[in-house]
Amino acid sequence: MWLMELRKSLFWDVDPATIDLDKNARYVIERVLDFGNDEEVRWIFKHYGRKYITDVFNNSADSLTPKSSNFWNIMLNEYLPNEKAWSR
Repeated sequence: MWLMELRKSLFWDVDPATIDLDKNARYVIERVLDFGNDEEVRWIFKHYGRKYITDVFNNSADSLTPKSSNFWNIMLNEYLPNEKAWSR
């Protein structure tokens, strides 16, 4: 699996080179769900898996912008309940 190159604009408050993708998974997932592009969203689903992302989202939805929170609530909890839709 390829590693995602972290955009400085996505992680403006830290040096992206210091982010451990496993140790800081929740932080990475929250940022990508809130501000990530299509490629970054696909990468987190391949790297972390839908179940883990859904768990992170359900425990931190209030840390996302209201627009992102509403979108991901629909996508993760209502609209696309199965893993296959995220692997395209």
